[in-house]
Amino acid sequence: MNRRSFVKNTGLAAAGFAILPTTQSFTAPDPVVKLGIIGVGLRGQNHLNNALQRKDVSIVAICDIDDRMLEMATNLIQKSGKPMPKVFKGDPNAWKKLLELKELDGVIIATPWEWHTPMIIGSLEAGIKYVGTEVMLGITLQDHWDVVKAAEHHNAQVMMLENVCYRRDVMAILNMVRQGLFGELIHLQGGYQHDLRAVKFNNGTQAYGGGVEFGEKAFSEARWRTEHSVHRNGDLYPTHGIGPVAEMININRGNRFVSLSSFASKTRGLHEYIVKNGGEQHPNAKVQFQLGDVVTTNIRCANGETILLHHDTNLPRPYSLGFRVQGTHGIWMDVNHSLYIEGMSKTNDAWEDAKSWLEKYDHPLWKKYGSGAEGAGHGGMDFFVLHAFVESIKRKTATPLDVYDAAAWSAITPLSEQSIELGNQTVEFPDFTSGQWMYRKNTFALNDEY
Repeated sequence: MNRRSFVKNTGLAAAGFAILPTTQSFTAPDPVVKLGIIGVGLRGQNHLNNALQRKDVSIVAICDIDDRMLEMATNLIQKSGKPMPKVFKGDPNAWKKLLELKELDGVIIATPWEWHTPMIIGSLEAGIKYVGTEVMLGITLQDHWDVVKAAEHHNAQVMMLENVCYRRDVMAILNMVRQGLFGELIHLQGGYQHDLRAVKFNNGTQAYGGGVEFGEKAFSEARWRTEHSVHRNGDLYPTHGIGPVAEMININRGNRFVSLSSFASKTRGLHEYIVKNGGEQHPNAKVQFQLGDVVTTNIRCANGETILLHHDTNLPRPYSLGFRVQGTHGIWMDVNHSLYIEGMSKTNDAWEDAKSWLEKYDHPLWKKYGSGAEGAGHGGMDFFVLHAFVESIKRKTATPLDVYDAAAWSAITPLSEQSIELGNQTVEFPDFTSGQWMYRKNTFALNDEY
């Protein structure tokens, strides 16, 4: 595996003329949504477990090439008391056989990043109208264009299952933004600041830590995710940070990303982790990692806002997505759990604990489903993202997060790689909507339905 296999094309493809409508007229599905899940590793099992708890969902097929993961997934199904789905395994292309099933209303893809584009397009070509994919959408910029054009061609929905868009405090802040408490938004921040060293390395038996193996000798994410840190240098995981703030400033719906520039620090964290836990003589101590320990990306938007993203996964640090929402009337920062609203905060020019504000402006979705979402994973966020996907299928409507969102958020990765490779140059951001961003309306989480 080399860099060329990861970054084979960063040039912009010409934008097409088709644009997906905001509502669809598909053949009505059965009252129970029939889903297939491609990839039942730990993340796929989370979606599987949540789907098994829904009376309106039937899992008709699962697929994976890892027998251990399949065993864990089938145990979940057996414990649920629901019928055992068809199982596709063994062959790396077994997922194609799953897509031949005629009864599928939708599929969920939770596989390594490099498989997402072919699996999404394969699903659309098989006639499936609803595809839910884990992040990322693709590896290269061309991948993103290919998925957008395929979704348009097949008049289908591709939803990135970005759960942080449904985080409770984030949705409360979105509610406050829409009610004007922050005034006109000026600057936003977010990112992925998460020590992943024990995710990128393990002992081949447990999912997290215990050793310094990656690739074929490792288990779970370390089998594939760490390779990206070896060969790539950019913001490899931008969607947790960019998705929520993009909704706050109506990206692809009256606003869009115009350009970005990225910077990468030197790389030390992963090498030091290997030496500390495996010794200087361990073979992996000789690996040269390309990913900078801290990558920062600045984005300029059509309506004048700026966004700063952080990618920080190789160093010791507490978890934080680093959200900051700042407008003409006030500011919220999630790191210190504080906000300040001019003329409304208790003390002038002083931070105030955000807790009471977040409770007061709790989003209607959380008020309605919050108790039932407990235990769904990631603080309940996973319930909402699956709920939105399933409800969209049942109602035959567009998913609230669509293919243009997925492409814009995920394309930050290849664009950041391009900017860094060009010496931190500013690069233009493609318009995946082909100009329709000027006319589309934001319908994400407008009420308590989905």
